[in-house]
Amino acid sequence: MRIAVCPGSFDPVTLGHLDIINRASKLFDKVIVLVSFNASKSRARFSSKERMEMIMAVTKHLDNVVVDCYDGLLADYLKMSNATAIVKGLRAVSDFEYEFQMALANKKLYNDAETVFLTTTGENMFLSSSVVKEIASFGGDIDGFVPEEILETIKNRLHKPD
Repeated sequence: MRIAVCPGSFDPVTLGHLDIINRASKLFDKVIVLVSFNASKSRARFSSKERMEMIMAVTKHLDNVVVDCYDGLLADYLKMSNATAIVKGLRAVSDFEYEFQMALANKKLYNDAETVFLTTTGENMFLSSSVVKEIASFGGDIDGFVPEEILETIKNRLHKPD
């Protein structure tokens, strides 16, 4: 069985994330969407449990996708889950430099780990959780940025009343 892990903070999950997850689900027998901790990112606006619930809600139509949470090394998680691939989405060349370094580090820590890069679709090139949080905090329209199933949850949490 070909198992891939699609790691990220998913704070919150966006249409860009969902596009990568959908496409990965067609390439692998099982895809684990892994809510992980990233020390270089600011404090999460949603708890790990809330992020997992949102991802489950928007991937329920994908039979080979499961959601999990882990706060250790990705390489260790891959070993524990018998996964051999890491799926990462790339928006721009700037993403590649960091992700390439991480791919090499993961390969060094776990030789069976291969990183697969999927480029984002044109309409999602600018999209990130940070962009969604910024726009939503000012009451901007995020309808085209996040899955409809979780839109109200995100708006209710992130919108700061005037």
